Amino acid sequence: AEYMGTLLFLIMFCSVPILFVAKPYFEKKKHDEERQYSAVPDDSPASAMEDDPDMGEDEEGFGEDHHGKFDFTDHMIHQAIHSIEFVLGSVSHTASYLRLWALSLAHQQLSEVFYEKCIKETITSGPYELFVGVAAFFGFTGAVLLTMDVLECFLHALRLHWVEFQTKFFNADGTQFEAFQYDKIDGTVN
Repeated sequence: AEYMGTLLFLIMFCSVPILFVAKPYFEKKKHDEERQYSAVPDDSPASAMEDDPDMGEDEEGFGEDHHGKFDFTDHMIHQAIHSIEFVLGSVSHTASYLRLWALSLAHQQLSEVFYEKCIKETITSGPYELFVGVAAFFGFTGAVLLTMDVLECFLHALRLHWVEFQTKFFNADGTQFEAFQYDKIDGTVN
């Protein structure tokens, strides 16, 4: 049980080179298979299209030159960028959870201090001191602890929406956002 953290760290450390190399390798293998099965004679109209510079690019705009040759270096660089973003995102998510954990720990410690100072110490003092202590306890609870709970919930929701959710699908690839509009749909809305 005590070596579990070390084992998980070693697995994570060993998987990073796989992130760098595996996808470009399989893309090259797929490209080579497609080129093998799509061989056309040089005098056919399809071979003339291979000379067009726009026809050689894949859907992401990198990795092949205008002759259809696979550029492994471009794929490696692109995958390295994505892998570094993934690792940094994982560290960022962990730090975000640690921030929430620190707020929760501070909440627990503050509630213990408020209870000991406001309730426990005034129980044996007398009824008036106990009344003031309970009122102070409720005041501190409402002012500090509930405010911290609301802040904790707000930060958690904000982190889930803007940090984790957005990184799952957002790519800053230059495609301009176009809002959905019903009037652009042909014949469905009058």
